[in-house]
Amino acid sequence: MKESVEQSPTSLGVKASEGSSNSQVNFDSGVEGTSASPSKPASEDPEAKVLHPNSRKANSSRRPYVRWFFWSAAFILTATVSAALGATLALVTPLSPFIAPLNQGLGSKGELWRQGFQYKLARPVNILVMGIDRVPDAPKNSPQVFAGRSDTMLLLRLDPTDKSVRMLSIPRDTQVEIPGVGVEKINDANVEGGPALAARVVSRTLNDVPIDRYVRVTTEAFRELVDLVGGVEVFVPYPMKYVDVTQNLNIDLEQGWQTLNGDQAEQFARFRKDQNGDIGRVQRQQSLLKALRQRLVSPTVLPRLPEAIRVMQQYVDTNLSLEEMLALVGFGLKLEPDDFKMVLLPGRFSAPNEYVASYWIMNPTGRDRVMREYFQQNPEWSSSDINSSVNHVRVAIQNSTDDPELSYRVAQYLAEKDFHNVYILKDWPDHLRQTQIIVQQGDLEAAATLKKVLGLGKVEASSTGDIDSELTIRLGEDWLDRKL
Repeated sequence: MKESVEQSPTSLGVKASEGSSNSQVNFDSGVEGTSASPSKPASEDPEAKVLHPNSRKANSSRRPYVRWFFWSAAFILTATVSAALGATLALVTPLSPFIAPLNQGLGSKGELWRQGFQYKLARPVNILVMGIDRVPDAPKNSPQVFAGRSDTMLLLRLDPTDKSVRMLSIPRDTQVEIPGVGVEKINDANVEGGPALAARVVSRTLNDVPIDRYVRVTTEAFRELVDLVGGVEVFVPYPMKYVDVTQNLNIDLEQGWQTLNGDQAEQFARFRKDQNGDIGRVQRQQSLLKALRQRLVSPTVLPRLPEAIRVMQQYVDTNLSLEEMLALVGFGLKLEPDDFKMVLLPGRFSAPNEYVASYWIMNPTGRDRVMREYFQQNPEWSSSDINSSVNHVRVAIQNSTDDPELSYRVAQYLAEKDFHNVYILKDWPDHLRQTQIIVQQGDLEAAATLKKVLGLGKVEASSTGDIDSELTIRLGEDWLDRKL
């Protein structure tokens, strides 16, 4: 584990109690540079302390079981962020082989998994996660491997008050102002100033949201992790063929349900030669995130975790402390699948002649809504205060059944319910049993209202629908028994 920025002595507050399992962790200081004037790379900060990965001083005082805890937590965090696809999912990975010796009296393995950690989150925590592009000629295991562009950027909010994890995907092409550089894509921030500058740019772009910690991983992490867990099962919606010389990627995937190995999963995640470009990549990353979660919670994966931990150590850079990692792991083990909510930063593609480069142009109104509903940021000037009627929400309808007329009947039904901003998409190639209401731009309230109007369906808190919609209805077989 590499640590670029030393923790402040007051950055961690551990509240002791009668039982050690009730200790609480307070994230009192954020990532350096989020609000200070001009940021600089952590490695250049005179106050920073760089720890060598093999430092004896850093490890000599820890007992063996604490070292197991450390690397277990490292695996959890690395898996959660590997190429930004393992992100929050690996927080629910079972860890009983490593915590059982300290909890022999707790009974079942399930109880060991969920009750075996000493620390708890004391308040909501925001963590910036970056999957870093390959850096040509950078020596393996050197700090230089983390100096590339952020291929993927996520902002995670782990909230113990409602036991949820919210994940905002920030497209790498998002147009931002980088201090000292000018208008650039957000993926350049890490190159220009490391995690401190990246956190500062993200915070200022997103209504000054506080960022408590950061995690950076290299792209190799995700590929290795997928291979170690035996692959992931995903639906490839169309053939994907593309050669990326700069990143040494030869993408060649057929349409349909497939179990992808690490190399193929990376191809699926990083393909961008379609009409949705970088945004399509974000959508596929969210799909892989779900698939990886399902794989990681499988009992068959448990015997492979020690090897996964060993492999993952070299791929992560973070300023999380040991106690903080344990608190995050303990929090994650108590989450259910429905506690994870994902959203894409609302915006649009820049026009071909609008700028010299192509950008993702953030939508301020959509940004404000996401920051309010997902991150509890509600500035007085927020344009989200302008409430529009749910009936004016832009809704896409996509059929995933054998009934070719179903989309038109549903559109007519919604028109009768005063939903007039509705359009129909080409059929989804995979058949679904249950209708999905996909919250494409983060409007959870509108999705709940639409579900009530439809009388069926499951709200999917992700951005895997049509990018021009606010909500996408993907019609399943549960509609076939209805008479509209």
